[in-house]
Amino acid sequence: MKATYKAYFVYYVLISSVFVNAFEPISTTFVVGLGVAAVGRKIYNYVYESCDSKWIAFNSTGLEVALDRKLFGQHVASRVIQKAVTGFMNNKNPKKPLVLSLHGWTGTGKNFVSQLIAENLYKEGMASSFIHQFVSTAHFPHLSQIENYKSQLQQWVKGNVTNCPRSMFIFDEMDKMHPGLIDCIKPYLDYYENLDGVSYRQAIFIFLSNAGGEYITQVALDFWKAGRDREEIKLQHLEPALTLSVFNSKQSGLWHTSLIDKNLVDFFIPFLPLEYRHVLLCGMAEMSAKGLEPDQDVVDQMARELVYFPKSDKIFSVNGCKTIGGKLDYYT
Repeated sequence: MKATYKAYFVYYVLISSVFVNAFEPISTTFVVGLGVAAVGRKIYNYVYESCDSKWIAFNSTGLEVALDRKLFGQHVASRVIQKAVTGFMNNKNPKKPLVLSLHGWTGTGKNFVSQLIAENLYKEGMASSFIHQFVSTAHFPHLSQIENYKSQLQQWVKGNVTNCPRSMFIFDEMDKMHPGLIDCIKPYLDYYENLDGVSYRQAIFIFLSNAGGEYITQVALDFWKAGRDREEIKLQHLEPALTLSVFNSKQSGLWHTSLIDKNLVDFFIPFLPLEYRHVLLCGMAEMSAKGLEPDQDVVDQMARELVYFPKSDKIFSVNGCKTIGGKLDYYT
């Protein structure tokens, strides 16, 4: 919010204080004071983000439209995320928090999806004070400090859910997290009504990881070699083996984790590798986002100079759509 609005708020409180003190009788001062306090709270909630329906309101249609128009080449992820988030938000009495684990190569849209969810749940989007993002290499870099990290993470989750039950926690680079660390939050993801008086059932936890990317790519490649449309790929073609792959991968922060062993992750969501046609769509969308007139020739030139794999067929973009913003700056 703009600083001027906050200044008005402070000014109003000061004026209100003078107004209250102008009355002599204690009873009158008390009654007026209560009224001023109530109005003051309303103004405060208008100016400053609060954990209420003014600042947190799920827009199911908005999420559906955003996934359909902005997320390219991810029909499986789009469908699962829309249903999972909508179902959870419409449930007035969930039995546990929503836990999503997003998997796939870099640049396929995992972080972007987290952003879309945030934008359609919190008025402030990713800038909301109720969204908490952790990056493994930045927040948990040292194996020797893992016990301290566990304690800090538990305190952070508990403190923020206490402050706002509808908090969202995003854990990026799960494939780089030290195995065993994430297990410290297992109690908060379980089916407990509350722990020490705090209920975690309205919170959302999202894990982002490159782990399982090889398996997902192989399935997509097999479909391509068999002449099958990639839109035929369904969640059941990927999720069971993906779950097992992540659980058994020592390069994953979810290696042998109790979160999987106890079935606390609601969905393992695969993000497919992106083809040339998807890169074109990303490029056109990026030009629009930059305020430029989308130019098919410019985007095509940029897309052709990206690296694709496998070398023999050059089907999938190595970096997905991740580097497109910078590349377009060069071509425009």
